[in-house]
Amino acid sequence: MSHIHFIGAGQMSEAIIRAALKRQVLQTAEITLADIDPARISLLRERYQLTDSADAAAALSKADYIVIGVRPQDDIAAVAQTITQYAAPTATVISIIAGVTLARLSSLLGATRPIARIIPNTLTDTGLGYSGVVFNALVQPEPLLPFLESFGKVMLLEERLIDIFTGYAVAGVNYVYYFIESLTDAGVLAGLSRPQATQVAWENLLGAVEMLKLSGHHPRQLMDINNSPAGVGINGLYQLNNSDFAAGLQRSVLAAVKRTTELSGGN
Repeated sequence: MSHIHFIGAGQMSEAIIRAALKRQVLQTAEITLADIDPARISLLRERYQLTDSADAAAALSKADYIVIGVRPQDDIAAVAQTITQYAAPTATVISIIAGVTLARLSSLLGATRPIARIIPNTLTDTGLGYSGVVFNALVQPEPLLPFLESFGKVMLLEERLIDIFTGYAVAGVNYVYYFIESLTDAGVLAGLSRPQATQVAWENLLGAVEMLKLSGHHPRQLMDINNSPAGVGINGLYQLNNSDFAAGLQRSVLAAVKRTTELSGGN
């Protein structure tokens, strides 16, 4: 990949840099940083041996890709003004700012600017999980996709689905963590040690996903195979059904989507 400049050196920008370097999609000499906290820039330069120390104006002038990783409440207009002042007109802007639409970005950066809007997942170190991606018509996807795929899988979306994707896919890992914690606690409650219960929960989760992939079956089909009449498994599922587990999970997802929509209103 060519030179890439990060505006905002927070946790997500660092996670993306770490993953891209690990998978050798980026080289240390190709990365420059800008942040309101000079100590943060120094820390990341030292931590990842970034060798290019050009100032913000010089870094922007040679950047082929510019990642905007500031917060939604920051002065995005000022950031955009700096980009239009120093960056080449052909440089692609990659926004990871939650709730800021392509239309708003285009109004700030100019109608001829290639812009990609990315909602990254938080599983960047694993290479798993999906990032939601929207391109405007000026982006050339082919040279950009290897970078985006270096910190997870990519799901190309219509922009109208971004809020749903954020509330379901990006927040979704929370529900998996919560389920594993609850299942592990259940094993401890039943009498296993916590290390034993944890190992079983992890292995069952990985194995169940692999079985779904290998078999191509619906989860209900595999549950039917796993449960004999009046057996242990079906009795456990009966109690789980009485807990309103499925509807509670669905309400949680809808609440997350609703909150995402509220936070992105007007952007």
